[in-house]
Amino acid sequence: MAGKYYAVRVGRTPGIYYNWNDCKAMVDGFQGAVYKSFKTIAEADAFMQGAAAAPGNVKAGQSKAGENKNADGDMREKALPEVYAFVDGSFHAGKKVYGYGGYLVHHGEKEVLKGSGNEPEMASMRNVAGEVLGSMSAIQKALELGLKELTIYYDYMGIEMWATGAWKRNKAGTIAYYDYVQSIKDKLKITFVKVKGHSGVEGNEEADRLAKEAVGILPE
Repeated sequence: MAGKYYAVRVGRTPGIYYNWNDCKAMVDGFQGAVYKSFKTIAEADAFMQGAAAAPGNVKAGQSKAGENKNADGDMREKALPEVYAFVDGSFHAGKKVYGYGGYLVHHGEKEVLKGSGNEPEMASMRNVAGEVLGSMSAIQKALELGLKELTIYYDYMGIEMWATGAWKRNKAGTIAYYDYVQSIKDKLKITFVKVKGHSGVEGNEEADRLAKEAVGILPE
C-alpha cells in the first residue's frame, strides 16, 4: 500500500498519484499548480472533489457527466432514467478482501450486483478495487442484457475519472478498468453521475450495504 497519496488538483494531468516522482512530473514547472500529499486515498479524493474539474479533463463524447454534476443534491427530486445502476465498493482490512455491491435497473427489472476478491495487488487499492469492479460489473451486465445505454451513479470520483482517462492510471486495476471501458464504448453509451456518499440517497445506501455484505462486514 502506498505510504502517501499525492492529489494534483491543477497540473498537467489532474489526478491521484502513488509516488512523488509521478506527482512532480505533473506539477514541476506548471504555473498555478495545486497539489497536496495525504496519508489516505479518501483524504486525497476529498481534496480532488473540493473544486470543479478543470476544462478539458473529460474528453468530448466519452461521458456526459458534466451535465449531471448537480447530482450531489437531493435525488428525490430528480427522475431516474429507464436504465441505470448504483455501485459502491468496500474493503475488509482483517481479511484483505475487497468487494463491490449495487444493482442495475432496466425497464422495471432489477439485477443485483455483488462480488469480492483477494488478489494482493488489487487488495492494495482497498475499497477502490471494489469501486472499479462494481462499475465494470454494471457495464458487463448491461452488455449481457443487450442494453445500449447505461447511467452509472457512484460516490467515488475515480469511477468516472479513470474510465474517461482524466486521471492517470498507476495500478493494474485502474489500467484494466480504463482499457475495458474503452473497448466497449462503441457498444454501450455510458453516462456517469456523481452522488454524495452516505447522504441518504437510497440507491447509494443500498449499494454500500451490498458491498459490505460482499466482503463480510456485518451491519451494526
